[in-house]
This record gives sequence, structure tokens and C-alpha cells, in this order.
Amino acid sequence: MTTLAMIEAAAARLKGHARRTPLLSSPFLDEIAGRRLFVKAECLQHTGSFKFRGGWAALSALDPDLRKRGVIAYSSGNHAQGVAAAAKAHGAPSVIVMPADAPRLKIDNTRALGAEVVLYDRAAGESREAAAAPLVESRGLTLIKPYDEPEVIAGQGTTGLEIAEQAAEQGVTQGDVLVCCGGGGLTSGIALALQDRAPGLRVRPAEPEGFDDVARSQASGRIESNAAPTGSICDAILTLAPGEITWPILSRLCGPGLTITDTEAQHAMALAFQRLKIVLEPGGAAALAAALFHGDQIEGDAMIAVATGGNVDRDTFVEALSRFS
Repeated sequence: MTTLAMIEAAAARLKGHARRTPLLSSPFLDEIAGRRLFVKAECLQHTGSFKFRGGWAALSALDPDLRKRGVIAYSSGNHAQGVAAAAKAHGAPSVIVMPADAPRLKIDNTRALGAEVVLYDRAAGESREAAAAPLVESRGLTLIKPYDEPEVIAGQGTTGLEIAEQAAEQGVTQGDVLVCCGGGGLTSGIALALQDRAPGLRVRPAEPEGFDDVARSQASGRIESNAAPTGSICDAILTLAPGEITWPILSRLCGPGLTITDTEAQHAMALAFQRLKIVLEPGGAAALAAALFHGDQIEGDAMIAVATGGNVDRDTFVEALSRFS
């Protein structure tokens, strides 16, 4: 299980390698949200998402002999790029198993970072775990899971350490921290960090409509699964269910989940570009969408939304801007 000590150790290893991303604000967004709204711009992190933190934390914690043999990961794109970049920096080979319908930009970027990419067809029911397993065995690769991995969670939790510091600088000690949530690695990592460093800040998962497995799990008290693997433009946060490791943390530390529509994600993308001058992918805009359009479910006079990623292809981004400009 990930601990605060592991998060602090990951922060030490990340120092000088990861960016301390800014906490942004805009009076125009405050007006829409009906309260002070701050945006943690992890879209400006290396490789365009927070996933670099977890990738570096996991690679840097590996035994050097294991690292030399190489690593393997499965991802729709952001974890793929984070692991690929970290592996390249550590001089380690990397293999990434990706869905064939992942955004072409993410597949191309992962290859450009030096990773060998293996594609699978999730729409046909193929399993990423099944695609990775023979490669782990035949090549002696170390699997770095996208969220159900303690060192990955620790790396993502360093985002929470920064949020605690930056919120205090803004005089924010009470409020909700909204986090785009797939398997829950970032959400649980931030929750663990804030539990100690800023206990007045409560983490709230934000998920796409139809893929709100965490919110439904919170309501039932047990892990719930989504009916389909795809079906939303928020590809970065589509998972079948919360992780076995992340779920106990989510259920213990997080407030009720928030659900947004694809249209709301697009609207948030356009507003982030217009008012904050940042580029978000649909899944990376889910928390901001929840902050802007579901304020009736949020208490307090201040909140923080984590903008988790900006790896969006041109057509998807142009569509969002065209609809809401």
C-alpha cells in the first residue's frame, strides 16, 4: 500500500526531473463556477500529463538489473508516454501495449519516445493484460501498471504535495479538489497526500457519463464495473473498474464522485483555451467540467480542478473550439 513516506520519497527522486506545474485562475471561470476556482495544470507536465510522475517514480525505484532488462506497460496513451519517456531517460528498453483505437497522436508520440508499441483490439474484446503477459514472460520485462501499482500511485501523489503548498499560498485551506478519474491512481495519490498536508481539502473524483464506475462503487460500497470499454471521447479516463489497490483509498478518503457529459468536457476544453491559454484533452478536462457545470453538487467558496492531460489530436480539439467559441 502506498504511504505518505513513499510519496515524499518519490518527490525526492522526481526533483529536477518533473515540473512543478502552476495553479491557474481566471475571474471569468470564477464567475461561471460561482466561487474561486483554481486549475492545477498538469497538462503542462512532461509528456503532456501527470503520468510522467508515476512513470518516473516507478522506473527510478526499480532494481538496476531489472530496469536494464526493460519494462512493459499498458495504456491508452498518457501512461504509455510517461513510462516511455522515463525509460528512455534511464536507458531502459520499453514495450507499451496500446488499444488500436487510441488517438493516433498518443501512439505516434509513444513510438517517438523510443518505445516498442504493441496494439490490441479492445472493441473486439481483446485484453491488454493478455497481450502483455507473454512479453513479460518471454523477455523478462517488469510490468508497470497504470494505476494499481504502489510506486506509480506515489509518483502521482506528488501532485497532491504541490497542491497543498500552492493552495496554502492562495489562502485556500478548505474546499474540494476535483480530479479526473479512471482507475484512480492520481485520485488516490492526491487524497493520500492531502490527508496529511491539507486535511481541509477533500478529493472528489470526476468521471464521464456511462463510465462512472468509481462514483457507483462509492454508492454501493463495493467495486462496480462499466458495461463497455469504450464509448466516450474521454479516452484517457476510461477503465472498466476502480483498481484493487486504489479502491480502498478512494472509498476511505474521497468525497462523492461527480459525473460529466462529453459535451461538458468539450465546453471545458474550449474555456480552458480561451481563459487560461492551456490545451486539454477531453479526459483531462473532466474535473474542470465538473467544477464549472456541477457547482450545485460542490460546497464551499473555493475549489481546485486538476487538468490532468493535454494530449489531444487536432480534429478533436478543433471540434471543441468550434462548438463553444
